Amino acid sequence: MPNFGRGFQALGTLAVDGVQVSARATDLATGKVLFSVDDHVVMPTAGIGTVLLLIEVAARLPNAEFGALTILDRTPADSVGGSGVWQHLQAPSLPVADLAALVGGVGDNLAANVLLRAVGLAAVQSRTEQLGISHTALLDLVRDERGPDHAPQLSVGSAQELTGLFTSLARGEVVDAATSERVIGWLSLGADLSLVASAFGLDPFAHRGGDHGLLLVNKTGTGPGIRSEAGVLRGPRAGVAYAVSMSFADTRLPLRLAVLDGMRAVGLDLLEYVH
Repeated sequence: MPNFGRGFQALGTLAVDGVQVSARATDLATGKVLFSVDDHVVMPTAGIGTVLLLIEVAARLPNAEFGALTILDRTPADSVGGSGVWQHLQAPSLPVADLAALVGGVGDNLAANVLLRAVGLAAVQSRTEQLGISHTALLDLVRDERGPDHAPQLSVGSAQELTGLFTSLARGEVVDAATSERVIGWLSLGADLSLVASAFGLDPFAHRGGDHGLLLVNKTGTGPGIRSEAGVLRGPRAGVAYAVSMSFADTRLPLRLAVLDGMRAVGLDLLEYVH
């Protein structure tokens, strides 16, 4: 079995270069810690925090007033650039479930803001606390620019809690089995395989059915000086839950590319473990 030496070496080199690193991987079946680097440290995680939003949305779907087909309108106050496709579409309104699919599939910022306005940030944070999560949080809506009156980050999280959260989702233990299944379904659409998952060799746009015995559910978070990913990878031999976050001064392209290489190195170790 691999010893994750490739990942340790890559992350250690990045740390020497001034990159703040936090990572963890656990066996999905046994919970055994396979890999850990400062996994207790709370890091900026950008779009990963929208997983907490999706949990709140999924938990509400059985309610008649907030079902999967409930139509939500976008407003000028929701407008935001960055990732996503709804901002480029003509449709002014979409069903709740479609918005959740956009968030899970392409990290759609506009869809996230509309859903967050519908359920309320306070409700998302309350649900997070109910789940026993204390160092991982969605702090704000998505903004093009963050001013002094705004939360400094969209979200924060610890690798330790994120691996636990994804393990619980995979086991159907977050709120209830139906809620977990809905969230897993939305996240399984994720098209960003540019970070840790770049090592898995999957089709970014079509990997829900498995490929070479691999099944992946992941969520990434990116922003200025932020690269973060959490997920679950199942293979023929084993399954893992993982989280890797990096924070760095994004002033030089070579450093950003080194960060991406480091995340891929961890991914190669994960792939070797499960396959």
